[in-house]
Amino acid sequence: MVSYTRIPLGLAVALSLVAVPNLRAQNPSSPSVPVKSSYQFPVAEEDFSSFFKRISADKPAVRKRQMDLLNERYDLSDRPDPNAKMSRGKPVQAGVRVKLPPGVSWDQLSAMSPEDIRSKGLFPAGFLPLPHPKNEEGGMVFPHFAIDEVKKQTGRDLARFDVDFDIPDHFLPEFPAGIYLTIRDIQRHLESQTARRIAVAADAIRTTTVQSDGGSPQRTS
Repeated sequence: MVSYTRIPLGLAVALSLVAVPNLRAQNPSSPSVPVKSSYQFPVAEEDFSSFFKRISADKPAVRKRQMDLLNERYDLSDRPDPNAKMSRGKPVQAGVRVKLPPGVSWDQLSAMSPEDIRSKGLFPAGFLPLPHPKNEEGGMVFPHFAIDEVKKQTGRDLARFDVDFDIPDHFLPEFPAGIYLTIRDIQRHLESQTARRIAVAADAIRTTTVQSDGGSPQRTS
């Protein structure tokens, strides 16, 4: 049998356990450590002028860090293919540019199993995802020739004061890059235009027929 005299006592204990943490949270004198999160609303902790100076001063170090990473993973030398050219004549770079771990050849790597490559740490770092040149900030970064052309045509300056584009120019496509349509794209476009014109003509014929019969013009399926 339940003792009803114990229920108020138990309820009072439960309420006290809930109330104590709430009182501590409302007490401004209690020490609290703020937890930083990317979901929090950004709060400017310094004025823009000091932020600009600090970030701009870090730009050379950011550039060096990213270029050290690229040079560690890839052969960035300018070795154009004598025969392969882009549409407007820019040479295509020749050769495999991913660097292998010291003492390992491509033949040796191809003879190993994936488990051996993984266990020995021989997977080429050049095939890993390439981080943003300033991953802690992110955002769009444009090559200098794109920045110059946009500024010339529109007056907008897309240069960033905290980071520069990292991939060397000789690896980039021509600017502006060519856009090509395949035969299939053109065929689909023509078929779409033809079908649209046929539909318009058929609609006009139906409307004319209805009007000649004395009825009101109506679209029929």
